[in-house]
Amino acid sequence: MPFSLDNKLVVAISSRALFDFEEENRIFEAGDAQRYMSVQLERLEQIAQPGVALPLVQKLLAFNTADAHRVEVVIVSRNDPVSGLRVFNSAKASGLKLERGVFTQGREPYRYLRPLNANLFLSANDADVRTALDNGFPAAHVYPDSIHAATEHPNEVRIAFDGDAVLFSDEAERVFQRDGLETFHAHEASHSREPLSAGPFKSFLEALHRLQQADAPMHIRTALVTARSAPAHERAIRTLMSWNIHVDEALFLGGLEKGPFLAEFEPDFFFDDQTGHCLSGARVGPTGQVLGGIVNQG
Repeated sequence: MPFSLDNKLVVAISSRALFDFEEENRIFEAGDAQRYMSVQLERLEQIAQPGVALPLVQKLLAFNTADAHRVEVVIVSRNDPVSGLRVFNSAKASGLKLERGVFTQGREPYRYLRPLNANLFLSANDADVRTALDNGFPAAHVYPDSIHAATEHPNEVRIAFDGDAVLFSDEAERVFQRDGLETFHAHEASHSREPLSAGPFKSFLEALHRLQQADAPMHIRTALVTARSAPAHERAIRTLMSWNIHVDEALFLGGLEKGPFLAEFEPDFFFDDQTGHCLSGARVGPTGQVLGGIVNQG
């Protein structure tokens, strides 16, 4: 029988999210694609340094055992196939068992997310992230300069999510942006028992929730880290309850800077839609911006 990705958590990840190719990328961004390919060929046997998402990938792959293949990580990259050799060489040297990759030599790779059944797409290319989100895939623009994940919890994957425009739709955020905080609180209080619509990362949280039930050497801990405060907290919690999804921690910060709280949670990844929160998060741990919703329009 052919290999199947059904019932697996599938992470599609770009080479720059997995490894530190920032020096090489500057050559590519300068418009010299041939020089970029030549440099990658010259460095074919040179193992790339870890990127910001590599520790997360290592932990997720640890859910796989001899008896159960629960997580599949696929490299989905704008790199050319020859540069892809260096990616696979670096993955092997880093102890990552990666078997599948898609290399499109500069073309948009998002079309391959559908046959992969991707639960998450991580990329350092913001245009690719926007396109993936527009096509219904959970996707985040990785901040390559993020502080790397802490090492104090080697047997636990810790993921922190913003609420509005990430786990939830941006419907409430639109009220806030249009009418201000007081109207937002009144609106959320009057709709407290009406679940919010799903945001782009609901399906990824669901996949993590399923993985959380696995009898595996790794564990998952999730946190909702939101600028909401009482009385707007109730609708967020009731929405998660209506989805039958449990988060381990919920932080209702009411506009406080998120970074110091994330420093205490020590996430392997933090997802937020707003640049300010992402910059704060990136100072303490791996961060990805969800480039959707009203705050990312225009």
